[in-house]
Amino acid sequence: MGIMGQMQRAHAQQVHAQQRASTTPYQQHQQMLWEAEHARRAAERAAESDERERRRLYVEARTARVKSANASLQSQLDELDNLLRTTLAIDDHIDLERLKKQASYPEFRPGELGTPLREPDWRRFAPPEPNALGKMFGGEGRYQQLLNEAEQAFEKAKAKHTAGEAARQQRLAQARRKYDQHCQQLDAQVASHNAEIDKFGTALAAAEPNAVVKYFGLVLGNSVYPEDFPQRYRLAYVPDSRLIVVEYLLPTVAVVPKVREYRYVKASDEVQTVPRPAEDTHQRYADVITQVALRTVHELFEADRTRLVETIVFNGIVETTHPGTGQAVRPCLVTLRTSRDAFTAINLAKVDPAACLRHLRATLSSRPEDLVEVRPVLEFDVVDKRFVDEVDVLADLDQRPNLHKLSRTEFEDLIRNLFGRLGLETRTTRAAPDGGVDCVSFDPRPIFGGKVVIQARRNRGTMDVSAVRDLFGTVLGEGATKGILVTTSGYGPDSFEFASGKPLELIDGSNLLHLLAEHAEVRARIDPNER
Repeated sequence: MGIMGQMQRAHAQQVHAQQRASTTPYQQHQQMLWEAEHARRAAERAAESDERERRRLYVEARTARVKSANASLQSQLDELDNLLRTTLAIDDHIDLERLKKQASYPEFRPGELGTPLREPDWRRFAPPEPNALGKMFGGEGRYQQLLNEAEQAFEKAKAKHTAGEAARQQRLAQARRKYDQHCQQLDAQVASHNAEIDKFGTALAAAEPNAVVKYFGLVLGNSVYPEDFPQRYRLAYVPDSRLIVVEYLLPTVAVVPKVREYRYVKASDEVQTVPRPAEDTHQRYADVITQVALRTVHELFEADRTRLVETIVFNGIVETTHPGTGQAVRPCLVTLRTSRDAFTAINLAKVDPAACLRHLRATLSSRPEDLVEVRPVLEFDVVDKRFVDEVDVLADLDQRPNLHKLSRTEFEDLIRNLFGRLGLETRTTRAAPDGGVDCVSFDPRPIFGGKVVIQARRNRGTMDVSAVRDLFGTVLGEGATKGILVTTSGYGPDSFEFASGKPLELIDGSNLLHLLAEHAEVRARIDPNER
């Protein structure tokens, strides 16, 4: 085929194609191909859009969870920051009258027994009277027979009803008696409960130690803290001094969240935790301890409307495992002693808790997170009522020496022996009133030692603050480094207030018994009324 032929064939094919394209079936086929391609591209675009939407929603969900976690962290911190403030709006006093109960009786529901039985209805028994035609054909006699039978049946039904009704009323009366007995039991339970409340109130008004401890235990038990706070405590009460000692279990440093912030990293799809700086953790933990101490003292004083307590000693301890030794430890991290007048003069709503503790001359651990302990201003076990009960028994049943029955020489020897066991070189300077002892002792330690003035008094009532002032004057006059005043009774808030910040130590009767038992191996007792 020559060139002309090829050209002719190409032209023919072109014409054929044009003719084919102009036909309806071909056009329809091309339309379908275009629509299919368009649908394919739209599906690809939709899939890409769906993936972007799914990814957006996923990122939003992850971000929302991180925001929620951070909000929870902030809520925890706010709760810790406001431990003291949250209690100020609450009246901590417990009204014993509100603890009383009133009997609440269930409704008496006799059920079917409460419904009288339906009486028989004569209309259900009476036979139909015959009509005039019936009477003409002997219906009257038949009617009389049926009437007699009906009357007999009616009487039997009435008798049955009477017996059934009597039985119902008897069962109803039994049910009522049982209900009344149940109500009487409820009355007895309520009366017994209320009598216990009255008995408790009488004991509390009389300042009986067990009642006082129970009441203030209720007060502290009503105080709501975060769930991870242990909220355990021990209380001891010394009625002579109107002193209450609180040993309060503090939370560990773990109560402060270790995480400062959660962050979502979109690129790696990871939630990262930003740790809380150690300095911030330590500061917050110290603040928690400070607030718990102030809050506890505030709640006790506010709950005491009859002035059962004039002085509070608070020892905050923590129970944990020492990281260095692996042993269980109970270090005291904060301790304070304050009087009612000094504490209630403080506006807790406006104070800085740490500055307030310093104002009260409290002692706070220098590093509570490291369990660095402080010495309690008064050991709890010294005044624990269980210990007092052990030594304070009837004289005719107890052979332990009564400090009030010892001669002046015996009491002097006892005091000299005690402080000698404690490491002091003691010598008596002069006799003291009430068979007491005045001593000048020497602490031989090269740095902490020096002259120590000791005065011991066998009192029957609370030691007057004038004795504490006299001791301080003697310490200054002797050039001593410390003064110790011992009494067989107790001290009032004025004495503690005067001694605060001065080189004076006050030892009451319970403390003296404890020291004698622990260091001088003498089991003594104190009974000023023994003849």
